[in-house]
Amino acid sequence: MPKKKIKILMITPYLPYPPFSGGQTRSFHLLKNLSRYAEITLFSFLLPDQEKRHRRELLKYCRKVITVTRGRTWSWRKILFTGFSPYPFLVANYFSPKMKRLIGQELKKEKYDLLHVECFYLMPNIPKTTLPVLLVDQTIEFAVYQHYTLNLPRKICLLKPFLYFDVAKIKFWEIYYWRKANKLLAVSEEDKRIMAHFSHRRVDLVPNGVDEALLNLPPRRKYQRPTVLYGVAYFKWLQNKEGAIKLLTDIWPKLKQHIPQARLLVIGKYAREFIEKKGLWAYCQDVKVDWARNKTLIYQKSWILLAPMASGGGSRTKFFEAMAVGLPIITTPAGIEGIRAKRGREVLVGKSDEELVELAVKALKSQRLRDEIGRAARRLVRRRYTWQQSAHKLYSIYRELSE
Repeated sequence: MPKKKIKILMITPYLPYPPFSGGQTRSFHLLKNLSRYAEITLFSFLLPDQEKRHRRELLKYCRKVITVTRGRTWSWRKILFTGFSPYPFLVANYFSPKMKRLIGQELKKEKYDLLHVECFYLMPNIPKTTLPVLLVDQTIEFAVYQHYTLNLPRKICLLKPFLYFDVAKIKFWEIYYWRKANKLLAVSEEDKRIMAHFSHRRVDLVPNGVDEALLNLPPRRKYQRPTVLYGVAYFKWLQNKEGAIKLLTDIWPKLKQHIPQARLLVIGKYAREFIEKKGLWAYCQDVKVDWARNKTLIYQKSWILLAPMASGGGSRTKFFEAMAVGLPIITTPAGIEGIRAKRGREVLVGKSDEELVELAVKALKSQRLRDEIGRAARRLVRRRYTWQQSAHKLYSIYRELSE
């Protein structure tokens, strides 16, 4: 451990605790592990469903935690800002003169070694500074929103030209800030290649991972009925919503024809609100929709995790958590992007609905197959994907950037 800790000013788009979403999970565990050899001041937006009291937990790992209320996503101020400025709506949603002012005051008051920015759309909140800026993109935002816009239903096709224009602005500014930052980090090899291609510069990799405590848990008795898990997911993230719709409407009915006694768990924050809003209750035969107080227990007791993800980007922390407790994953090629898992050995991958159903039925009927995939996946994350390993890699980049 170095005699003098590196001083970091970090800014995140949401309070990292409680760690409901993948982004929150990443930030929380990196803060927790980095606190041993870095002194971190955290600036974070407080979302409408977050509470200031959660700062207390983060103060265990941060020297200071400063929050600014972001407000609701949709407001006339943000819409007008988007319409009359070069910035996309994503940037407008997270641009705050107050946040920029507070960061500026902190930089004048305290001496820091570098700035760590999680997600490009926070960059307009950084005042002019001579400090090196480390920018992490947890996913390729323009690719996510481009995929979403391309797949919008026909009934709202009149909105598409406006959305395409906004996606073009996201792409412009995302690439602009990639080129402006002193150091770029990606969370997956796929994202790293895209960022390097557009930025024309070196991109480092700090992958997501799992807490080593999950790897040391004893096995638990499985649910008596064949149980398929979708989750544990954050149902305000576009890719999670898209995958749930595909699973409920196209895949689950076919799977039930093969294994009538099977049940499905759709678990995650805002899961019930999402199902209600999309009118999906009619597809929820033998489906439990809920939020989990103990998500680890659900991973341990389920038989398989089935995630028909239509788009990639980043890497999915829920996959790492499932793999850590030996829960076999069945997903798409896009779903497994960002994780170096061998297909057929550490993960089962289907390219179509029919292949996903076939693999799920095969796994539900074979405990031997489930055990083999689960054990291999657990070995993989122990070897390559722990938060301790990721934090160590990030700290070495801090040292390189601050010297």
